[in-house]
Amino acid sequence: MRPYRIIAAASALAVLAACGAPTAGKPAADTTGDVPDKPAKAVSLNILDVAGDLQLTQGMIDEFVKQHSDVISKVTYSKAPAPELSGKIKAQQNANRVDIDLVLTGTDGLSAGTQQGLWNELLPKYADRLPGMKDYLPPAQKMQELAGNSGVTVTYYPSGPLLEYLPAKVAKPPTNADELLAYAKANKGKVMYARPSNSGPGRTFLMGLPYILGDKDPKDPINGWDKTWAYLKELNQYVDYYPSGTADTMKALANGSSNIIVSTTGWDINPRVLGTVPKEAAITTLKGFHWVTDAHYAVVPKGVSTDKQAAILQLLQFMLTPEQQAKAYDKGYFYPGPAIKGVELSQAPQESQDAIKDYGRAEYDKLIADNPTEVPLDAKSLVAAFDKWDREVGGSKVKSS
Repeated sequence: MRPYRIIAAASALAVLAACGAPTAGKPAADTTGDVPDKPAKAVSLNILDVAGDLQLTQGMIDEFVKQHSDVISKVTYSKAPAPELSGKIKAQQNANRVDIDLVLTGTDGLSAGTQQGLWNELLPKYADRLPGMKDYLPPAQKMQELAGNSGVTVTYYPSGPLLEYLPAKVAKPPTNADELLAYAKANKGKVMYARPSNSGPGRTFLMGLPYILGDKDPKDPINGWDKTWAYLKELNQYVDYYPSGTADTMKALANGSSNIIVSTTGWDINPRVLGTVPKEAAITTLKGFHWVTDAHYAVVPKGVSTDKQAAILQLLQFMLTPEQQAKAYDKGYFYPGPAIKGVELSQAPQESQDAIKDYGRAEYDKLIADNPTEVPLDAKSLVAAFDKWDREVGGSKVKSS
């Protein structure tokens, strides 16, 4: 889900390479007892990222390993698309060989794994080892509540949905949902968003429309989204295809094959920093706009040893300190990024400060201050919304890069 990375299948499967045939009996390592304060000896961790979160947090993790080599001796990183996450973890658990120790995921992977009971419950049992969670920003705290007892929020942003366009191509951008629909009808194939189940902006657009359209119950996609589903089906008539990931929408905007794409604060700033999208790209919102917030979570699959869980708890607390959270500003990918209070851009690495200064938007502060924030759908509802979109709206038009 990174703007500048397309993950090859070989990379996505790398973590599974070590999974041999199913083994009989219980794993040699203790996976279900009480988690000690510290591992008996330094452990190595395999960390799987399905949300692009390492761009924000790898510096935090590497710093912890550097400072606490007696806790974690080595970290191996891998990446995979979010829709593949549950299948990978379940296959390892069924084989009694869990080789993924920590997953960094968005609400999509978190929800799918929660539905299938794949994650260890770290909370409230070990909440005292994560005092940084007491300092969450109010919207980040709501995102944490959405995660239940398994996920620990490590980064946060207000997200979107925003519309992004090039002023040279769209002189008068849509200001409400009807105008967006009219534009799409008059410019067939020029409005684009990615498949919601594998795109932060895509799912933010999906969940933001009920507020924009004044639907009956924005939290109930099956019984409360009559206007939303009707709107998406009508818009679908004017959409040529839906990319399987967000990065392809950015490329389409840059090369002119799309004029308006769905975006978020981070997907607006970061691709312009990287040069994927021209700096002059602009953003707008639609009348009735509410922020649908987003977060990245750390989750621990069932089957991970208690020694590794001990190390992970220490790592997560380190990541929730202000000094480390400041690294989440990154180059705007998850803007702002920090999940806890009182972390200013001035505390971030100079590279992050320079990127936000050059490519950030002054209007974001006002948009964040002046518009309501809403948590995404809960796990069950989100999975139901993805399924309904795939079946009834755009599943047949999804195109992989």
